[in-house]
Amino acid sequence: MSELSIDEAKSILNTLKVTRPNSQCAQRHDKYVEYRHNCESIIRSEFKKKGGIINRKSPHYMVIEHSPWLSTWFENGTFIRIPIEEFDSMTISFTYGDSMPTFSPTIHDGREYRKKLYTYDEILKIIEKYGLPQDWNDDGKNGPERYIEAHVWSDETIDKYR
Repeated sequence: MSELSIDEAKSILNTLKVTRPNSQCAQRHDKYVEYRHNCESIIRSEFKKKGGIINRKSPHYMVIEHSPWLSTWFENGTFIRIPIEEFDSMTISFTYGDSMPTFSPTIHDGREYRKKLYTYDEILKIIEKYGLPQDWNDDGKNGPERYIEAHVWSDETIDKYR
């Protein structure tokens, strides 16, 4: 949806709200698409500052390891595992938790990973310190982070799995 224009993405979300009212996507607020585009602008800019390689306007979104909670978002959902070694690590950025709450202007809980984007080597240190969010917060009772989001800024590896 991030690759679509704001109007096209909103049209799809509005259709989902009617055709699949109980789905996670149908619960999005009216400004979600604009917020998503803004968040992507932030993570793109932050990744450029870190020397990341960006070959796409918007990233492919993935997570580190399986997220039980995320798997409930879709009917007949499934997942694939792609070893990190298959990617050029300079084309992947990470947030500890979903990028939207990570960069939300309304969340001020003082956690060190708030408002931060990580490279592969940096996220490994954060994982070592805090573990995987799905292991300690799959139910969301301890904050918005339920998984580690990976932003893949290249099609190269993804295309092998399409």
